[in-house]
Amino acid sequence: MVTPVFLIAAAAMIAVALAFVLLPLLRRGRAAGRARGPFILGLALALVLPAATLGLYALVGTPRALDPAAYRPAPMNLDDAVASLRAKLEQTPDDLQGWLLLGQAYASMQRPADARDAFAHALKLAPDNPDVMVAYAETDSLARPDHRIEGETLALLRRAVAAEPNHQRGLWLLGIGEFQAGRFADAAATWKRLQPLLPAGSKVASAVAGQIALAEARAAGKPEAEAERAAARITAAAAAAGPRLTVQVRLDPALASKVAPDDTLFVYAHAPSGPPMPLAVARLRAADLPATVTLTDGMGMVPQLTLSSVPQVLVAARISKSGQATPQAGDLEAEPAQVDVKTRTPVALLIDRARP
Repeated sequence: MVTPVFLIAAAAMIAVALAFVLLPLLRRGRAAGRARGPFILGLALALVLPAATLGLYALVGTPRALDPAAYRPAPMNLDDAVASLRAKLEQTPDDLQGWLLLGQAYASMQRPADARDAFAHALKLAPDNPDVMVAYAETDSLARPDHRIEGETLALLRRAVAAEPNHQRGLWLLGIGEFQAGRFADAAATWKRLQPLLPAGSKVASAVAGQIALAEARAAGKPEAEAERAAARITAAAAAAGPRLTVQVRLDPALASKVAPDDTLFVYAHAPSGPPMPLAVARLRAADLPATVTLTDGMGMVPQLTLSSVPQVLVAARISKSGQATPQAGDLEAEPAQVDVKTRTPVALLIDRARP
């Protein structure tokens, strides 16, 4: 903190320093026969002005600004950082890394439409980059209400895996798009290209094997229920050996009037930090409440991202009238609970608030 003692000491030090400079000049001037008036006036001003300036500053200035401890910029939150980056990109629209960073930031904030727009800018700058193509395709599917991968987005994924045949996320998403289009044999073939790229015996590899079994069963014309049973048999052993989070979800009676039986109930787990997509998710009806759900490795959206891939997760529950996986204002939700993925203790969640 700046004190009067500090101001006086500063003025004195400045005056002494100036005196050491001006006094020799005064002596040399007199020896040369020059008038000493200007030198005396200069010396007087040198002695008086520092004190006067600091005194005036103390009266009308901002002495706290001299205190380094008082001059600390306010911490920047994520929203401010994103806004700053967006403003910078408006001035430098050719900054590829900036657009990629902005897209990743929006994705972490669960704003897939904004993330898609950022990756679209990046795609214009790097149209042949497989990572950019896949990032755009993924956020486009997350931003769509039906989460479908089709049309130009599906074509983009084909280009990405053609350019980089071992692009794991690209192969996974391409298979999803083919499966959604009813091209089950193509989906199975795409996921079979992905399978050898995964660690043998891993939970991810087992989950992909289950999806392959499901696609092959559907391609063979088996009913959906039978195909799902076939896939479940493939993944059951891995799921039993891996994490099994038991989640008990209840609805606050005070909110019962705001819920319709056909509203969608999502129960899911995601990493405390990192990609926002769930590592495991179960979709039920609000009529199922109170509900008990078991989340396992085979219930994720991306093969590489499972419960086993992280030590801890945030377990959450949300009721959506729109049925969209992306959270919306007005959704009813529970306070998330952070737990160890290996816990066997049931996780209790109470849906007791509306999302702002």
